[in-house]
Amino acid sequence: MSPAIAYFRVSTERQGRSGLGLYAQMERCAAFAAGNGMTIVEEFTEVETGKGSDALERRPQLTAALAAARRLRCPVLVAKLDRLSRDVHFIAGLMVQRVPFMVAELGPDVDPFMLHIYAALAEKERRMISERTRAALAARKRAGAVLGNRTNLAEAQAVGAARTAEAAQRFAENVAPIIHQVRASGVTSFRGIAAALNARGIRTARNGRWAATQVSAVLARVAKAPART
Repeated sequence: MSPAIAYFRVSTERQGRSGLGLYAQMERCAAFAAGNGMTIVEEFTEVETGKGSDALERRPQLTAALAAARRLRCPVLVAKLDRLSRDVHFIAGLMVQRVPFMVAELGPDVDPFMLHIYAALAEKERRMISERTRAALAARKRAGAVLGNRTNLAEAQAVGAARTAEAAQRFAENVAPIIHQVRASGVTSFRGIAAALNARGIRTARNGRWAATQVSAVLARVAKAPART
């Protein structure tokens, strides 16, 4: 059995509906490894967006995964290509690291050239969606629609508060599995969990460092959330 490094990433955006949640990524990578004679020897998990030219600088767990792969001379395995990035230049930059990548969704025989092609297609799709959205908004404005809520401040504030709460809930749902991983390793105190999250380079929802109270708040938020069907 050949070794592999698994890398998982969730952002602050909802990803469960598209099958990109943490558990789904773990299951895909585990199944891929088992079916291709590989053993996942280390796992790295990130809660961070994949956007921006400085994405690698903001993703210390990916940097650590690359270092581990170089040390063990083995590939980095991800569930889907966009768990690395949808940016073709970012993917090209990763190829320079001279660490092979394997994407469970694409199969074991996809070479670096094809990874560039798939990344370029994903980037093109993202750009087209953005352009269609801007065009639709411009058409509504030309037709006389008033974009945004300029007349009812209270309603706008209520909507904003609801969206903030929803974003906090999404973040809690994404980071909770990582907290459970830390607990399973034997770290049970909120202070110890916060230290473990900080050591992994995982940031809070406001891009800060973790404290015991924030760990407690995340777990309480997840516990109070209604079960999803």
